[in-house]
Amino acid sequence: MRLGLIFLVLGYVLSQFYRAFLAVLAPVLQQDIGADPQALSVASGLWFLAFAAMQIPVGWALDVVGPRRTAAFLLATGAAGGALVFAMAQGPGQIYLAMVLIGIGCSPVLMASYYIFARVFPPAVFGTLAGAVIGFGSLGNLAGSLPLAWAAESFGWRTTLWGLAAITLAVAAALAAFIQDPPKAEQGENGRGSLLDILKIPAIWLILPMMLVNYAPAAGLRGAWAGPYLSDVYGLDATGIGQVTLVMGVAMIIGNFAYGPLDRVFGTRKWVVLFGNLAGAACLLLLWAAPEAGVWRSALLLAGVGLFGSSFPLIMAHARDFFPPHLVGRGVTLLNLFGIGGVGVAQFFSGRVFAAFEATAPDPASAYGGLFLIFGLAVLAGCAAYLFSRERAG
Repeated sequence: MRLGLIFLVLGYVLSQFYRAFLAVLAPVLQQDIGADPQALSVASGLWFLAFAAMQIPVGWALDVVGPRRTAAFLLATGAAGGALVFAMAQGPGQIYLAMVLIGIGCSPVLMASYYIFARVFPPAVFGTLAGAVIGFGSLGNLAGSLPLAWAAESFGWRTTLWGLAAITLAVAAALAAFIQDPPKAEQGENGRGSLLDILKIPAIWLILPMMLVNYAPAAGLRGAWAGPYLSDVYGLDATGIGQVTLVMGVAMIIGNFAYGPLDRVFGTRKWVVLFGNLAGAACLLLLWAAPEAGVWRSALLLAGVGLFGSSFPLIMAHARDFFPPHLVGRGVTLLNLFGIGGVGVAQFFSGRVFAAFEATAPDPASAYGGLFLIFGLAVLAGCAAYLFSRERAG
């Protein structure tokens, strides 16, 4: 089981990599196959939407088929297959298809590990293990920055994608070989309640808006917009973009590990999440106010967006307090759908928003500034709803 969990973490590293790697490849993809920033934003959004749409069927498959076959099959056919389509792409359409396939392939990995934690390990360590998977998995953000830029420049982006397909297939094979499915749940254990019962809990409705927007700016900028922004405004090449996105990736890893202990330090989850996301919104508004004030100032603000936008595990822990024991699994899946789906929706529409700003802006910096403003206002809207949420179930 331990070896299987190690490979599940590696699978989640790949998931984090695939949601972030487009930013570094943005200049070469535009040059070689005409995939401009708007097209890459749509492609990134399709990844997140495909990932989110799979959460409900993945939850069913984990209960009925088990995590071993679910994770191994989807990672092999979806993620590895999508990487192959990407490697052979001749235009944005193939990139769209590749990202949909990769999103489907990555969709079960995190939830498979959470399923095993819930079925095998004591409840007291669930939160620690869940946060650790996200923290270590965020190393994929680092691999999708400077190392990817080096590989693309050294071997070419197509060869790099062929190699990634091979690595993904190898991890999928390891999942099939080493994951041990937990014992089947007793008859009827998973048949009580539904997602509708979760949605009938009033307190959840004030947490879901925060879940919807908290991760969208960090994932969107890191995954699609940071590369075009740094290239168009500051003239950075793939190596320079890789350096900046590496800083942002490290900040996101730190954020994933830091948010959890802070609730014990301050004795509250709600206010840690709220003030953290307000700080992230402030970074976005500063980028809007001065989008060309200096490359390293922008890099630090982007890192701030990543650091403060990593509150996903703590929001999930806040919401879990309201779930009755027999609905915890369905509740966590619903939260994951909102968190990832919010990124997908934001990425899908951010390309159109940017195009509208670009048509009227006097220069590229102003157009990107408008995009930062929209992201910042979205986070503030989520904070406004979350302000009235309750700390714990009464």
